[in-house]
Amino acid sequence: MSFEEKLKNLAAKADKTRGMLETEEATKNALVMPFIAALGYDVFDPTEVVPEFTADVGIKKGEKVDYVIKRGEDIVMLIEAKKVTADLAIEHSSQLFRYFTTTKARIAVLTNGIVYRFYSDLEESNKMDEKPFLELNLLDLRESLINEVSKLSKSNFDLENMLVAASDLKYMREIRATLERQLETPDEELVKFFFQQAHPNGRFVQSAKDQFSQLVKRTLLGFINDKVSDRLRSALARADDSESEELPAARVVDGDGLSDDNDSANHGSDGGIVTTEAELEGYRVVKAIICDVVAAERVTYRDSKTYFAVLVDDNNRKPICRLHFNRSKKYIGTFDTDKAETRHLIDTPDAIYSVRDLLRATATHWVSLDAADKPAPTADG
Repeated sequence: MSFEEKLKNLAAKADKTRGMLETEEATKNALVMPFIAALGYDVFDPTEVVPEFTADVGIKKGEKVDYVIKRGEDIVMLIEAKKVTADLAIEHSSQLFRYFTTTKARIAVLTNGIVYRFYSDLEESNKMDEKPFLELNLLDLRESLINEVSKLSKSNFDLENMLVAASDLKYMREIRATLERQLETPDEELVKFFFQQAHPNGRFVQSAKDQFSQLVKRTLLGFINDKVSDRLRSALARADDSESEELPAARVVDGDGLSDDNDSANHGSDGGIVTTEAELEGYRVVKAIICDVVAAERVTYRDSKTYFAVLVDDNNRKPICRLHFNRSKKYIGTFDTDKAETRHLIDTPDAIYSVRDLLRATATHWVSLDAADKPAPTADG
């Protein structure tokens, strides 16, 4: 299973169990240790992961940091964990600052099991920065951040490359925060800049400032929305072009046999497509079920007005299943080798596991067909 799949499985677990984790120890056992394991480190091997690491620092004696990650004899990462409801205020992490100075570690992690903040010494050598260069939230996973965190895994660990990336990530994080502030409340300097572009000889008086503050905010938000809409339209056009192949009519089991004509709960008021979190969660469950049959990066999805399709190789001719979540009763549609769909009534995305064998059989079918289509190797290779 890939790091991404492990992380998404952990994210699903975190969402379900966070309300039950009342102590720091419970958070460590349920979330932090599995996160370390997802990075590829053996949490039960003291040559790799040392819990409750003690190193007397100055007048502080017997102070501990929750975990250290080792490569050989060197400590490369420090991890301090708080309980899941804790605020990750850096001033409450004095141990990390002190241990960072006295060990060879260049990466420090502060976490409550849900949010993971990664620190280094980018501003002053051998002194931990006060601001993280990267923050990963299990409840708001982003592909780009997953890729960056994977660089700290046991199999990919490259400290120098990570530190180069950390510098860029830190500045990108600050730029993103600045953009978010500007979108909410544009600074006077930014408003003045746009005013002068529109009125080179105009006077930037209070009335102009008030008018252009709102105009700049609306224009920036509209520009971003237009860019997002353009990408969505392009993706939908590509999906519509490839859905011309008709599949056999669906057979419904354990349900009421309603047709797709009633599928409307996920539609916007204008009849557009809205991809829901339930559909994405279902997609993650399907992907986790079949990831040892077909490579995770080959498993994709396309949303439409009537169903959410999970495909192999983004190919409508290789369907794994369809999620019909656009009504009060939810179904998953599985496919046989003739691409005939059978719908199964489910109540939650987790219930997809009830058709696990059917999904794996379909995935195996497409993988075996792909293998059969590959040309045999010639004598000269």
